[in-house]
Amino acid sequence: MAERPYELVLLGATGYTGKFTAQYIQEHVHPDLSWAIAGRNEKRLLEIAEELKQMNPARIQPGMLLRLVVEVKSEDLSAIAGKTKVLMTTLGPYAKFGEPVVKACVDAGTHYLDVTGEVTFTYDMMRKYDKAAKAKGVCVLPSDILAYLCAKTAREKLNVGLRDCINSLQTLVGTFSGGTSHSVIGLVEAYPISFINASSKPTALCPIAPPKATPSTIGRWSSLVGSRHVSGLGRLTDSPQALSDTGIVYRSWGIFDAGAYYGPQFTFTKYMRVSNGLIGACVHYLFAIVLIGLYLRPVRSIFKRLSHSPGAGPDAEEAAKNILSYKAVATADEPRKRRVHATYHYEGSVYYMTGITLTEAALVLSRGGDCLGKRLGGMITPTTLEMEYVERLQRAGIKLGWGML
Repeated sequence: MAERPYELVLLGATGYTGKFTAQYIQEHVHPDLSWAIAGRNEKRLLEIAEELKQMNPARIQPGMLLRLVVEVKSEDLSAIAGKTKVLMTTLGPYAKFGEPVVKACVDAGTHYLDVTGEVTFTYDMMRKYDKAAKAKGVCVLPSDILAYLCAKTAREKLNVGLRDCINSLQTLVGTFSGGTSHSVIGLVEAYPISFINASSKPTALCPIAPPKATPSTIGRWSSLVGSRHVSGLGRLTDSPQALSDTGIVYRSWGIFDAGAYYGPQFTFTKYMRVSNGLIGACVHYLFAIVLIGLYLRPVRSIFKRLSHSPGAGPDAEEAAKNILSYKAVATADEPRKRRVHATYHYEGSVYYMTGITLTEAALVLSRGGDCLGKRLGGMITPTTLEMEYVERLQRAGIKLGWGML
């Protein structure tokens, strides 16, 4: 890659998640990093730059790409992408603003990272830009780590793959930002139902033929009431994150040794822990009603009014009380059916945490050693950054654990 003035550019720095990402870089990334912030609101961008300077005046201050992003236009974005090795974007909804950024990065040979949970957008970009990105050695990362750690444990301890992996959101204390809420609405408004349905299949992002379907272990009663009990995880019900995370995990399955590393029989499911079956049933059916309701314009209007406005979110005091915890349990593909587990825990703003995961992935691409993701290029996943990425997250304060059960 030719010499460029910046190692990293953060697009969307004036938004809620972007602001936290910029703060993390300013506070914790090595002071020799040459970076820049970009956004659509010039006044707010100047304010963010001043806040960052006051936070840490001793380090190299970020450049400001002020007039390049008034609207999301290809010529503006090409200018930005051509100035950096890695472009991180928190500018959403991605279904509305994302594709011009992806295209600009692929054309410029610039690594691209985002924090999207919009699996339909990821599916769309994979179909359009994966081959071109591979040809240029560009990595495109949508933002799956616990399934990888379970697979790694099974390989290192037992020399086998996994039969199944169940990931559960164990604890969530906090509320969503306006950007998160409006991204859900934006997805429904940007794509036809048929395309959303195709992209929402668990294996839609697989780069190879998906693993053979295995008989469901969920009984009819559990399917009817919308919850099940899993040893080591508790009472589980539907998780809103399942739509986005499942596709990414299956993509990782296909990328790692064409499915052999995770195991040819591998299955993945994502749930959310609840205190009892009644709450599980309520969540299950409420989630179904909301999904259907989002296709109705009046319901979307109500949802918008009840949400934070784009760029806004919980105040700093409220965000500092956030807690996020996941646990995954997996069964080894062997006669004894031994189990492994992995855990993820963070206390503090979940959007600051998002900034951590985004920035550390960018630094692996920019400054890190060899890893599968760099060798492959194209639309990779966070787990292809391998253990260097895991270790970076741990040093940044995210508690990750894994081992045998």
